[in-house]
Amino acid sequence: MIPVKTTLFINGISSGATGIGLIAFAGPIAGLFQISPAAIFTEVGIFLVLFSALVIFSAFQKSGDPGWVNFITTLDVLWVAASLLVVVVAGQSMSIIGIVATVAVAAWVGLMAYLQTRGLRASAG
Repeated sequence: MIPVKTTLFINGISSGATGIGLIAFAGPIAGLFQISPAAIFTEVGIFLVLFSALVIFSAFQKSGDPGWVNFITTLDVLWVAASLLVVVVAGQSMSIIGIVATVAVAAWVGLMAYLQTRGLRASAG
């Protein structure tokens, strides 16, 4: 079992790296996804960098606060739901690369939510 703090750290690093990538390469990514305006990717990137800071901060706390872990996990689950909604609603106007990337990221985020939930339960006894 992966400790919840380790999962939070992995979640935070991957979210931050994705956010920085979206900010730095918003234009090319928008082109790959066939979505405009590119500012959408910049805005999502900014959210992810801020989310990353919260998650990494939580990972380094002495005792994992179940309330924060549950809050972060809820945000992860909402991300998965929103991603799937985007694919259903906007999938016809997105490129195949965009659809596959969106679903792949949603799967990764879903895995983080699952591992955080399991880690929290394991640490509770």
